Amino acid sequence: MSWILLVVSGLLEAVWATALGKTEGFTRLGPSVVFFTALAASMAGLAFAMRELPVGTAYAVWVGIGAVLTVAYAMATGDEPLAVLKILFLAMIVTGVVGLKLAH
Repeated sequence: MSWILLVVSGLLEAVWATALGKTEGFTRLGPSVVFFTALAASMAGLAFAMRELPVGTAYAVWVGIGAVLTVAYAMATGDEPLAVLKILFLAMIVTGVVGLKLAH
């Protein structure tokens, strides 16, 4: 259950990171509400997952999932250019996250 919660929290990290970029300095209400809601839920999920998972592993997986999904979403929407090297390095992060899960 902790791993599922951690993955969902990582997904929510990508949501709040993307929303943060759309808040325009917290001057736009909608993205600001999404940011604070996703941030709170993501942090809460991470905290609960850390009750059963090692801190270093949980944090690395959470950040890795959030980073990969944030960049992938930005590339998919055209906010960030698609590049073969970026995809390669994102695949390396995913491999590291899977490796941490397998090592646990």
